[in-house]
Amino acid sequence: MAGPHPGFLTEVKDAVTPRAFLLVVGVLLLQLGFTASYVGALHDPSPHQLSIAVVGPAQSVLEFTSALKAVPDEAVRPSTAPDRESAVRLIEDQQLYAAWLVDPTGTRDTLLVATARGPAAATAAERIVGSLESARQRTVGTEDVVPLAPGDAEGLSSFYLVVGWCVGGYLVASILGISAGSRPANTDRAVLRLGTLFLYSVAAGLGGALIIGPILDALPGSVRPLWGLGTLVVFAVGAFTMAMQCLFGVVGIGIAVLIFVVLGNPSAGGVYPPPLLPPFWRAIGSWIPNGAGTDAARSIAYLGGAALTPPFLVLAAWAVAGVAITLLAADRTTGTQGARMARPW
Repeated sequence: MAGPHPGFLTEVKDAVTPRAFLLVVGVLLLQLGFTASYVGALHDPSPHQLSIAVVGPAQSVLEFTSALKAVPDEAVRPSTAPDRESAVRLIEDQQLYAAWLVDPTGTRDTLLVATARGPAAATAAERIVGSLESARQRTVGTEDVVPLAPGDAEGLSSFYLVVGWCVGGYLVASILGISAGSRPANTDRAVLRLGTLFLYSVAAGLGGALIIGPILDALPGSVRPLWGLGTLVVFAVGAFTMAMQCLFGVVGIGIAVLIFVVLGNPSAGGVYPPPLLPPFWRAIGSWIPNGAGTDAARSIAYLGGAALTPPFLVLAAWAVAGVAITLLAADRTTGTQGARMARPW
């Protein structure tokens, strides 16, 4: 004869372990963090320290620079350039977002922008300068000195390319961890896992570069440098995700999602470039692979590889940290297992 059926609370206690409960709570916090991060970063773009140079005669430069400084909330970081050629070069070197060319002989000036660095930044510069010109009974025409490619209408192709690489990096590392254990059994296994990740990174980097370039014609530039960038982005994200799994088990996947999805995507400068982001996201963006990769992809595609050293150093640092932590964790596992085997019964 069957015994009494256990009560509902007993069933719940048996089915839902404390670990499972904490994991569900963690997922809820990640979901709420995702919403807060994306909405917080992107719901109200306002320029801050948007770099605009003034070009013209000394008296005009002084007047218009002072006008830019007076824009509320430190929206503009004004500077000067000696001539048009120098201003264009500074824009291409990513030291300026716009340049205001003042014509003292007439009432119409010119604003140089680079939509390839982010259409939203160009629009913000146009709005600010246009307002100042209107107050002086003057007009301004806009000239795009680094335009977007026809297949990159909103300037988001480089961002989505890097997002795809990042997704591949943390997903493949997560799958390797789930299928073979969060922490490699020994150093040799760790090297094998990292080697697998590297081969995947090479394939993913090449695939992304081919899709964004020859296949869809979304970004200009050579496939080879984008391939190298993609390999580094995927490997950096994957190696760091692997390291987090070695340290924290399955929770490490959640940490990777927090860094690369919740924080990394909205701060990467894809939808809005850094001067239009709130302070927190503006501060962290270039230090996370998403932002570093987006900056590098735009530079390769549109700016002749200008200012590539900082983003590549950031990506290399994440890759080195991930490899080092993974190898150290595997070595510690080997040492612990050896100590247990040597322990007398």
